[in-house]
Amino acid sequence: MVLRADRSILAPGQAREQRGAAAVARQALARRAQFAEPALIDGSPGLLLAPFGRLRLVLRFTVAHGRIAEIDVVGDPERLQALDLAVLGDRPASR
Repeated sequence: MVLRADRSILAPGQAREQRGAAAVARQALARRAQFAEPALIDGSPGLLLAPFGRLRLVLRFTVAHGRIAEIDVVGDPERLQALDLAVLGDRPASR
């Protein structure tokens, strides 16, 4: 499994890419999971993180053989605005 993140959301010196299911899971748990909502991002499955109704991050999943193979994390405000988002939960996310 691979996780790639926008440089805009990384701390100085933090790796842009994480490999391996355990490393990716640790990174994902650190990202305020209580604000995550299932969504389609440009038609792909993923999660929106929208604390207090403000879109902060999008996690877009690439699925291969029934498993998440890659996660792309988008946090750059300009890139977030360009995405086609469809929230699958009950509450709409704000931009």
